[in-house]
Amino acid sequence: WQLSVHSYSYRKFSIFDAIDQTAALGIKYMSVSGHVMIGSNNLSTIDLPDQDMEAIKARMIADGIHWPFVNIGVVDLSTEAKSRKVFEFAKKWNIPILVAEPPLDALDTVEKLCKEYNIQVAIHEHAQGHSIYWNPDTVLAAVKDRTPLMGACGDVGHWIESGLDPVECVKKLQGRIICLHFKDNNESGPDGHNVPWGTGVGKTRQLMEELKRQNFHGSFGIEYEYHENNPTPDIAQCVKFFNQTCDELVAEDAK
Repeated sequence: WQLSVHSYSYRKFSIFDAIDQTAALGIKYMSVSGHVMIGSNNLSTIDLPDQDMEAIKARMIADGIHWPFVNIGVVDLSTEAKSRKVFEFAKKWNIPILVAEPPLDALDTVEKLCKEYNIQVAIHEHAQGHSIYWNPDTVLAAVKDRTPLMGACGDVGHWIESGLDPVECVKKLQGRIICLHFKDNNESGPDGHNVPWGTGVGKTRQLMEELKRQNFHGSFGIEYEYHENNPTPDIAQCVKFFNQTCDELVAEDAK
């Protein structure tokens, strides 16, 4: 399993600070959001000059973080022109997965580009009221009979906000989960917020057990949206819980 930090967790920080903080946590993988901070400027990632991307790459490598980013998103795949620009960026920087919420009438184009570029698209599941894809059923309908390069970015926190059972969501999406925005929330419903894994209502251990049963091999992306000015202590608790649970799951196999 790849444990990664999504740069959006550090949206109040420069991307270079985000990389340094991730490395300090001992995490070896990162995903990048559609916008990043360079200095005090919030910039579109796919519009960054090559020199900025080269500097980001150099910092990740110097800090011992795997290059390239495991995915990028949420990105705009609403039209062919916009989509092709994103796919070209991903191809240039070897990013294998795009996380997006494409309109239904764009899915044929997205599928065509997935095949052309051999890049995966993981449909992100924002909470109810914010996306047509809030329910796994909608994602499954969108990718039905389409290339296996298309699937889901399961966002556990948004499922909880929508009042869904995250374990049931993962079961529904078996075989189509490309990556995860892995979260735990303090309560079910739209008023909840992220908490360290295993301390909320998100059934974190059960989710890991189910994903192990499914032989999931993608990224567990830490996207921590609470305590945005100092997320590292809570992210460190997520890392500790993840590593401990992985050890326990391995030990159970060994019995």
